Amino acid sequence: MCSNASMEVSALLVELYGRIPPLAARAVGGLDAERLVEPPAPGANPIGWLVWHLSRVQDHHVSEILGADQIWVAGTWAERFGLDPDPSNTGYGHSAAEVAAVRPESADALLDYLDVVDRRTRSMLEGVTAAALDRIVDRRWDPPVTLGVRLVSIADDSLQHAGQAAYARGLLGA
Repeated sequence: MCSNASMEVSALLVELYGRIPPLAARAVGGLDAERLVEPPAPGANPIGWLVWHLSRVQDHHVSEILGADQIWVAGTWAERFGLDPDPSNTGYGHSAAEVAAVRPESADALLDYLDVVDRRTRSMLEGVTAAALDRIVDRRWDPPVTLGVRLVSIADDSLQHAGQAAYARGLLGA
């Protein structure tokens, strides 16, 4: 029974996370670099920042789960967004100036980064078992965060921000 339950949990998570990239692609597809950084209203986060942030959070948190380096710090990812490869820069707590500093060179830059992050995430999810969901992955919180809670948190954050990006696109009439 455990192996069947594990397969079901894994398949469920792969399905859930698999919904994120198409939502992000619909939000950014066909937009040029200037539209990606245009806020839909004063003080609102632009589409490019929202998709960058959901990718950064997923990359950051999954790298912690895996005990691996973040994809962000390798290669030219940060450069393609006009940023330094700071592994702690995920967008949490960004000021308006920090939001404005995130300047993806194109929609492809956003989707390419998300694609690489997504492939690593879904590869990890394929091996997640029901028993593994109770493993503590972050002791900085009280109570400590389990793998299950962290995976729900990442998916929740990603789906919310993808929805916000789609809404922002509608507000911009893009």
